[in-house]
Amino acid sequence: MESKENTGQESPEDTMTYVSGPSKYWTGDPRDLLVASEAFDLNSFIRDATPGWGASKKKALKAMAKRAVDFSELQERLYAASKEGASDSVLLILQGLDTAGKGGIVRHVIGQVDPQGVALKAFKAPTEEERAHDFLWRVRPHFPRPGYIGVFDRSHYEDLLVPTSARNANQESIFTADEDELNRRYHDIYEMELEAVRAGMKVIKVCLVVSYEEQGERLMERLERPDKHWKFSTGDLDTRDNWSAYQDAYSEVIRRTSTRIAPWYVIPGDHKWYARLAVQEILVRTLEGINPTWPQADFDVDAAKDRLSASLTPEVLSSHAHEKSGDAGSQDKNEGESKSKKSKKFDKKKSDASASQDAPHISVSAWG
Repeated sequence: MESKENTGQESPEDTMTYVSGPSKYWTGDPRDLLVASEAFDLNSFIRDATPGWGASKKKALKAMAKRAVDFSELQERLYAASKEGASDSVLLILQGLDTAGKGGIVRHVIGQVDPQGVALKAFKAPTEEERAHDFLWRVRPHFPRPGYIGVFDRSHYEDLLVPTSARNANQESIFTADEDELNRRYHDIYEMELEAVRAGMKVIKVCLVVSYEEQGERLMERLERPDKHWKFSTGDLDTRDNWSAYQDAYSEVIRRTSTRIAPWYVIPGDHKWYARLAVQEILVRTLEGINPTWPQADFDVDAAKDRLSASLTPEVLSSHAHEKSGDAGSQDKNEGESKSKKSKKFDKKKSDASASQDAPHISVSAWG
């Protein structure tokens, strides 16, 4: 099912207004390198590869730390722009078998931004009440509002993956669905995503894929460490017993639901650092494409500065001296110098951004 709608995705070099950009070690846009094709097949997918990254793990960690600054600012701009009526939002859907690294993405990538602008939802197996409704009933209320980055740790795609895996493995399941029902779900998911995209949401679907060997090692670590026993489920061993059935189910679902408006990015997961690096870069480039802008002040800035300055004169501050400790003088001086440096840095950043507008841009799962 392929969308015929072109959303006109802009590249970062068309929209960036601040000096930063991706690491020089990226040899290409990971969105192009990791997007699932119409012929996608997990059986030929290399899980310990690092597509597009031309350097070491050490350099990747440094690049992530640097890019986190961009990520944080762009997320804040996204949130701030919504206060002035912008409708943009981002939804990150994370899928993958247990131990694939979904939790690590939430902690190490999404954890780089202000949690006030993040809406996280982990979907478990549907409850009896949820099963009494349409399968998307429990999903829609958790779509991110304008200005937010929404994160689904597992999602409505379980309603395709679980019954498809059960069918492939010839297993009985309370979540079994016949082909007519599965086709209806495929159609409804597409329509829901199309509606969301038209409303201003960027839908980023990420499937993290680990090798059979790597998953086994990660599961063994959970068994060997008492502090990890709570994360282990014997159902994971059932999954390993039917590995091929699950791989085929993921391949089928991804092929049928990767569209122009909401593509799947399939990311090798054996190297956790690479998976986190790739997801971060995909998110940042998506936000760069949105290019949210800071809202304009709806008050007289100069008048506000004058009024505040009047409250910061030595005469006024002396009447509040009792609010600070006696040795605050030297501390105030250091803090004042620090604030002055930050102010100058911010002014320079604004100047660089303004100049750049006139100059050529530099291309800088089964349910748990």
